[in-house]
Amino acid sequence: MIDRQKGNGMKHLKKLTLLHSNDMHGDFLAEKIDDRLVGGISLLSGYICKVRQEEESVLYAIAGDMFCGSIIDSEFHGMSTIQLMNLLSPDIVTLGNHEVDYGVAHLLFLEKCAEFPIVNANLYIRTNHARLFDPCRIIEINGMKILFIGIITEITLMKCRMDKLIGSFITLEDAAAEVGRICNVYNSMDVDMTVLLTHIGLEEDKKLAAMLDPSWGVDMIIGGHSHDFMKEPAVVNGIPIVQAGTGTDQIGRFDLLIDTDENRIDSYSWTPVAINEDNCPRDPAIEEAIRTYKDQTDEKYGRILTKFVRKLTAPYQVVETEIGDLFADAMKDALGVDIFLMASGSIRVKEFGPVVTKGDFDECFPFDDSAHVTYWTGAQLKHGFLRILRDETLEGEHTEFYQVSHGVELEYDQKSHSIIRFCFEGEPVEDDRIYSVGLQDFHYKNLKDSFDLEHEEIQKNHPSREVASSCCQIIEENLQNGQHQNVRTEGRLVIRFTEESWEKLQKVKAGREKK
Repeated sequence: MIDRQKGNGMKHLKKLTLLHSNDMHGDFLAEKIDDRLVGGISLLSGYICKVRQEEESVLYAIAGDMFCGSIIDSEFHGMSTIQLMNLLSPDIVTLGNHEVDYGVAHLLFLEKCAEFPIVNANLYIRTNHARLFDPCRIIEINGMKILFIGIITEITLMKCRMDKLIGSFITLEDAAAEVGRICNVYNSMDVDMTVLLTHIGLEEDKKLAAMLDPSWGVDMIIGGHSHDFMKEPAVVNGIPIVQAGTGTDQIGRFDLLIDTDENRIDSYSWTPVAINEDNCPRDPAIEEAIRTYKDQTDEKYGRILTKFVRKLTAPYQVVETEIGDLFADAMKDALGVDIFLMASGSIRVKEFGPVVTKGDFDECFPFDDSAHVTYWTGAQLKHGFLRILRDETLEGEHTEFYQVSHGVELEYDQKSHSIIRFCFEGEPVEDDRIYSVGLQDFHYKNLKDSFDLEHEEIQKNHPSREVASSCCQIIEENLQNGQHQNVRTEGRLVIRFTEESWEKLQKVKAGREKK
């Protein structure tokens, strides 16, 4: 403890080191970059253990999305991740949207296997409003009480909407009000610091911070979801907001002095710490656990599916990409629909091939959904694309964009917010003509969010139906039967960005690059 002069008395300050990760996405294995090991949870664990040995009071928090993004995670449906996280020993975790990818029931099973607390103030059962998780947790360390509150992204609503018993708060205003209620209850318990663990994205974190009443005593927001690599905290309403990029290549570190008399932060410093072999010892116990899982997956996922002429790319989510064209075409041709809309967010890598193994494919396209055929008028297609191409999407916000199959040619001007040209198989799209449109199950069930269309509207044209149980199987079969493919973008989606939006998109892209 540090004593500083305070008026006529002494100021009682205690040190706390708060480490944090977010959006790890099953990034368990280290990579060799410039002849040194970078990332992976062996080195991450080594760094955390080193800090726990060096400092008296250390907490480690994870702000959501431990799951999805790796073969090891998907093969064992998150059980491998929970067991590896148990070895990593976080002190507190909140949920991200990908924690529900294996279903809410399976998440509740995984939570029982976790040897660490998971907090979330949002998810509840609709019938009696009972929460699915503890909304918060007070951790006592070295005589300090630290309150952690978990807040999740609205995207989870879309996933949970498939389960009519599960509900969540809808707006940031609702979330802010719930934070206020929790703080009002627990502030009377002599809480020294209050931390929001969120998974709503940096821009939404800023909006949330602006809504918080200073009397509630929220001291910081540790966030996730938007994968922002930050060099310094963003400060809104006096509240520092931080993220630590994505994966395990870095970790965020707060070094704080807590005034335990005034129950507030006296001072702090924050820095992103690179996880590499230069400053992080390896953890043999975690490496042995990873090896056990990897040995089981290597044989299954090492088989070669195809070889392209060259490496295919998907550098941005909000433009036409080579991987997107390939996958959308595979779905269109297999299902026999006029148009297939492939969610850009389903494609999780920037480069693919030229040699593609089963493991490569599963990492690229980890979300397996059924497929539906729906029927839209040309007017509804135009309306849907105007929704897809709205400014917040084109500026890199976390909203869904879609890749389109061959036969579609669309040109959009962002400045005038208008479609300049929209053709299907060389002919202008006609407002009254009915077009068959293929969609992944998740996006079919969230038609309103994605396209601003109601199911009742399109059902009037022709009843929709499920036509395939697995998009993954369709695309994988296409890859195996198509050796030496060479895909180049061909102007299916031409977007005339405003200069301002293009600059914002570049900044968002740069912020999400792994460092």
